[in-house]
Amino acid sequence: MAIVAEKSTKKTNTKSKSTFSKKTYLEWYEMMLRIRRFEEKALYAYSKQLIRGFLHVYIGQEAIGAGLLSALTKEDKIVTAYRQHGIGLVRGLSSRSCMAELFGKSTGCVKGKGGSMHFFSKEHNYFGGNGIVGAQIPIGTGMALAEKYRKTKNISVCMFGDGAARQGALYESFNMAMTWKLPVLYICENNGYAMGTSVSRTSNVQDLYKIGASFEMPSEPVDGMDPEAVHKAIEKAAKHIRSGKGPYYLEIKTYRYKGHSVSDPGKYRTKEELNDYKAKDPIGIIEDRMLKNKIASKKEIAGINTKIEEEIADAYQFAIDSPFPLGSELYDDNYTQKDYPFIMD
Repeated sequence: MAIVAEKSTKKTNTKSKSTFSKKTYLEWYEMMLRIRRFEEKALYAYSKQLIRGFLHVYIGQEAIGAGLLSALTKEDKIVTAYRQHGIGLVRGLSSRSCMAELFGKSTGCVKGKGGSMHFFSKEHNYFGGNGIVGAQIPIGTGMALAEKYRKTKNISVCMFGDGAARQGALYESFNMAMTWKLPVLYICENNGYAMGTSVSRTSNVQDLYKIGASFEMPSEPVDGMDPEAVHKAIEKAAKHIRSGKGPYYLEIKTYRYKGHSVSDPGKYRTKEELNDYKAKDPIGIIEDRMLKNKIASKKEIAGINTKIEEEIADAYQFAIDSPFPLGSELYDDNYTQKDYPFIMD
């Protein structure tokens, strides 16, 4: 049984003239498709009870990942929240290691001990997802402080959802980052709903980029359904940050097609609203744009689809075949009193 993405019959704006290369377009399309098919397979595995616990998928928000892929360097650091499988794939973690982690297998990116919300890879400068809402904001700020201390040109990218935008830690971090002119890019992935509650019901300020104004932090809204817009905004922000001028804040307006997690039926939004956003599906928009502007052929696009289908099928089987961690490894790779006695004093 295969789960496929729904296609809208509504017309979308695909006639965007771009200065981006064919290579970039194809990379965006491949990455967005990789994320979409990975998440669909994860939902299928969850329905078969092969994945347990929480599962928050990135379906609908893939254009943000594409923009990150092309606008950042591999040396830049990223930390984000729990809807984070797609960002892990963007940073270079393999589909195999990510799927195995969801299955809790020893071949996962953190040996099966992190699960859906806690991917991590020092090699890929990916400092993973965080289950506590807003916890990553001071962490990302601290990572920026480390880069400034080391006098690198790298930036720390700290991503969070619209719900975390009302956490006290954000205001403390914004103030510190501006005071010390830290090299940090704050990105609010505003998909409209903090769990099941809309922004309009939880915040008097509904244009969340305006929060930055109280700190005199450069801030702006971004169309999160188009990788071109995301790339340009991140590239502009990164240039500002690398020049030593301090933080930048982007509110990237996006939408998730599925519920907050697998346990959320999403009854707090209308079918009309959901269908309206499906008409703006970032994968469909880029595919149509490439065809109409003759950037890529149907054959090339079909080839990418086949490649990704095979990759995700392989990752799924790899996760099934991989062993679970041994019980004796429970305390491996963890901070313990034996290794660090001073932290328990």
